[in-house]
Amino acid sequence: MSEGNFIGGQAYEPLRRLLSDSKIQAMQAEIRIKSSIKETNWSEETVHLDELDVSDIKSKVLIAIDGDYSKSIIENGYPGAEIGYITVSTVAILLNKVRELEKEEFIDPKKFRETEKTSSIDSLFVGCNVVLQGEQSATSSMRKILYKELYKCHIFKDSESLLDTYHTLLRERPKGGRAPKCPYDECEADYEFSEGEYLCKSCGGKLYSTDALRLHELLNNSGTSGEMYGQIKETFKKLQLIHILRTFEQHPKYFSLLREMVFFMEGPLAVFSTASWLARPIRKELERVNDKVRAEFGADLIILGIERTGNFVKHFMDIDTKKDGTDNNFPNQSAFLLTNSYIKEHIVYNENPHFVYLNDTSFGRKFFYKTKGGYRVVSSVATFSNYQSNTDTAFPAQFPRLSDVLVLLDKLVSSRYENSITPLAAAHAEAAIPLNLGKSVFEDIARQIKEQSNAS
Repeated sequence: MSEGNFIGGQAYEPLRRLLSDSKIQAMQAEIRIKSSIKETNWSEETVHLDELDVSDIKSKVLIAIDGDYSKSIIENGYPGAEIGYITVSTVAILLNKVRELEKEEFIDPKKFRETEKTSSIDSLFVGCNVVLQGEQSATSSMRKILYKELYKCHIFKDSESLLDTYHTLLRERPKGGRAPKCPYDECEADYEFSEGEYLCKSCGGKLYSTDALRLHELLNNSGTSGEMYGQIKETFKKLQLIHILRTFEQHPKYFSLLREMVFFMEGPLAVFSTASWLARPIRKELERVNDKVRAEFGADLIILGIERTGNFVKHFMDIDTKKDGTDNNFPNQSAFLLTNSYIKEHIVYNENPHFVYLNDTSFGRKFFYKTKGGYRVVSSVATFSNYQSNTDTAFPAQFPRLSDVLVLLDKLVSSRYENSITPLAAAHAEAAIPLNLGKSVFEDIARQIKEQSNAS
């Protein structure tokens, strides 16, 4: 090995050749460089909490949904044989009990933990070189597992399953576009959308309604399938949100509790990758349930996504930093409501006049908020109408129950959880080390909240 190729010695030769290559220099000359962030008086550009009318609705329960996954190599005689362990956890925090404890001089940690109720969906999925008995391949095995996992999950004993919830969304899938192919390699026919288990009319292979998510296409037959496990986790999280809403709606004695619930989800309110078509049916179902809640109780639902990392988090940090490198350029208790034009100009560069950021994959609107304590939050709030979803403008009325949302964020964001909130931290901890696998607690939660509502 020559001295020039020795990393610990002089410059690493291949890297030096790359950086000095004339092609790289020529490309650098053509790349558009964003000008430095201009000085902005953010007090004039933001909405301050004091400017908004805060409602008299007191939220009684916070529902936080998060997930995690891990991979493991197994011994079955084939190289790289892998399985993925996926957990989606839902944590309910009973705010009435929290408020009672806050009146005490010393809060008993055991009593405080009792304010949190947790439930987890845990699933094992096969990856490379793992085939179930009776199946032809790892892909067919994974498809079967996905269908069965949705079938067995439900939050009330007598409620619809997660698969039933998925079928509701499947019926509203966007029509048109290029149809996916039958998942069997030897079949060239288009996939036939239907519900349940059925046979392909062309090749006779077994199909599942969940094949429409196309998550099996992400399985890597020659390596790790981390992307697939991650997208399964994200899909389960979104389905779980709609499943909870529909289940409470379908039980008349608990329906009124939706007015008093706040839903949090880690990450943006959007669906990506092969299952991205779910976003529009989710948007439509949220609008339907919200219309019913609003007609009955005169208030919208609150559904929030909280982003811990990414370009939006980085940009918020940038605009909150002064030229001398210090923070606090952005005023406390103020929200900056993002438009599509601002996102295109400053965060996701695109000069196409017809480009709308996450137009087909999101079901919420993004905003920045600096809390009373000076902590930054990048959040999305679910929208329930075309007016609210129109990102050409950003008025407070387009962000459902914005004042209530900001008050909640002031209370829930702390230095312990950077760019996150207490309920999601609890949900993530439960997903990482699940303590309540397969345990359904929602009927108990609903009963407790109902009893407290009747007593108050």
